[in-house]
Amino acid sequence: MNKEAYHVCATCIHFHAEKAKKGMNYFCKRLGYETRPNYQFNCWTPKKHVQELIDKRMEEKKE
Repeated sequence: MNKEAYHVCATCIHFHAEKAKKGMNYFCKRLGYETRPNYQFNCWTPKKHVQELIDKRMEEKKE
């Protein structure tokens, strides 16, 4: 499994979800505008637990 399998806004450290009266609001703190959990941008920085999972899967693939 590679990085591309995890590369979505919801797995990025800059992704912020907030519950509102009319549903959920999703926002990218880095880009400064609204986004969706499944969107992808080149500035993606994975959350710590996602990076650990990517590293683990890469190690398993090498073996």
